[in-house]
Amino acid sequence: MNPDEYASLLLVDDDVTFCRVLKNAMTRRGFSVSVAHSVEEAIPMARDYPPEFAVVDLKMGGVPGLVLVQALHELDPNTRIVVLTGYASIHTAVEAIKLGATQYLAKPANADEIVAAFNHQASSHVVFGVVQRNIEQLEWEHIQAVLHEHANNVSATARALNMHRRTLQRKLNKPPLGIK
Repeated sequence: MNPDEYASLLLVDDDVTFCRVLKNAMTRRGFSVSVAHSVEEAIPMARDYPPEFAVVDLKMGGVPGLVLVQALHELDPNTRIVVLTGYASIHTAVEAIKLGATQYLAKPANADEIVAAFNHQASSHVVFGVVQRNIEQLEWEHIQAVLHEHANNVSATARALNMHRRTLQRKLNKPPLGIK
């Protein structure tokens, strides 16, 4: 199924530049795009004009994107929702699908991948065709994010991850294949 010309699309991401670029790309593909930069901003927009399609960032400042996924699905179960995230995990993917997402994509995702994801049917098992990362890479990225949140302090990061400091140091010294 191709989206009809001028199909309504709600784009929700706290990255203003990403929204501007993706809005332009999706508009060129025939969508009428509304943009919100938070769940709190998006919910009233969706209530006033329920979108046919939605792209929702998983992790934003404030309320998480999964709350919006559930709200959009409750407003209209036919809304095709793609969840985007820089912190992909099996747990959040399964949760997103359970709450009504059509598909779950790891960032960076381009407009063509998002349009293709709208065409996938959600199922009881999550298809990670687009999320081409293995568990070690996901763990590495999560560790890097937590390390960044703690200003590169290994001891504080180890405490936050509930991990022994030496174990964390070993993981940091040996990144998974494909990561430099």
